[in-house]
Amino acid sequence: MESELQLEVSVASHGRRRRWRGCAWLALGLVTVASLPFFWRTAVKSYYGRHIYTVDSAPPQQAAIVFGAAVYGNGRLSPVLRDRVETAVQLYKTGRVDKILMSGDNQTLEYDEPSAMVAYAVAQGVPAADVQPDYGGRRTYDTCYRARDIFQVESAVLVTQAFHLPRALFTCRQLGITAVGVAADLRTYRAAGWYETRETAATLVALWDVVRHSPPPVLGEPLPLQ
Repeated sequence: MESELQLEVSVASHGRRRRWRGCAWLALGLVTVASLPFFWRTAVKSYYGRHIYTVDSAPPQQAAIVFGAAVYGNGRLSPVLRDRVETAVQLYKTGRVDKILMSGDNQTLEYDEPSAMVAYAVAQGVPAADVQPDYGGRRTYDTCYRARDIFQVESAVLVTQAFHLPRALFTCRQLGITAVGVAADLRTYRAAGWYETRETAATLVALWDVVRHSPPPVLGEPLPLQ
């Protein structure tokens, strides 16, 4: 009877240990999955940070690619977008680029980022002939894909804020564009913490985008930058 009791205790103890190990492995797996976006974001920032320059130190490239952001009523650029366009204008005026590709969202007649970006650059003294709107740049991946396939850009300075540049550089370079970046951080942004959090998830999505390599929803005939 005693031996049977000891056997039952041993079996129960072994079962508890197996359940504990199973829970430990499950917890480890969940932590690993949850940490993956942060590890990937850190790796992309570390690797592509070496391709980020200032306006004065950026190597000359074929064009500047400016990524769209919010536009308010009457075509007024948000602070984030205004800083991007102004940085691209400086790149043009210092001879770092010959053309500026303004890529943004224009899904509706009422909302038009590229036209507002072009108008602002022209008002700053950039000839209209040297500014090309891209109305299909709904996402970073779309902008890079269309820059390569529609506008046939081979080398570019990517102009956006520092929080966005690593993902933009990763995407464009993985799609075959020789890209460097210039950070357009001309001020402190109120939503800086949210931007960084969003980029953690978006950088992981960018990996899926370049692996899948699907065409963006809006393409069209080639329109090479001259």
